[in-house]
Amino acid sequence: MQSLQDKASEWSGVAAADAFAIDDGNIFEALGGTPQPFVDLSTNFYTRVYEDEEEWFREIFAGSKKEDAIQNQYEFLIQRMGGPPLFSQRRGHPALIGRHRPFLVTHRAAERWLHHMQQALDTTESIDADSKTKMMNFFRHTAYFLVAGNEMTRQQSQGVACKHATSKPAE
Repeated sequence: MQSLQDKASEWSGVAAADAFAIDDGNIFEALGGTPQPFVDLSTNFYTRVYEDEEEWFREIFAGSKKEDAIQNQYEFLIQRMGGPPLFSQRRGHPALIGRHRPFLVTHRAAERWLHHMQQALDTTESIDADSKTKMMNFFRHTAYFLVAGNEMTRQQSQGVACKHATSKPAE
């Protein structure tokens, strides 16, 4: 059985080594050690998401206030890119698959999300080109990690046995 990370690499076209190149240095420090580039990116991104022309995509985010989505994302990004653990201090462990479980994270939704993130990165001047490349590789891989996790949890909820299930019923 293929791991979620392997599926993410296969579906995203991004090798794990490239996806996690964000860990080779400290992007937070490289961008000045300040939250502002991440606030700018998240604001730019969610402005695009909440104004998306595709209703099916906007509906995914309908249960969240834009301001909360922006804060959750920039705090997560700051933490994941080497800054202080703002997200964990406020919300607990990121647990991305669990936090995204209520949403139908499909290949189509991942591609739409990535489209907006690429546009947001391209227009966020406070992030240098090398950091943008590393971040986009991470985002692409992570988006498909969530797709794989979504498929796994939906299969489990429909009674499809996971690799750890026993073939004998419990007595």
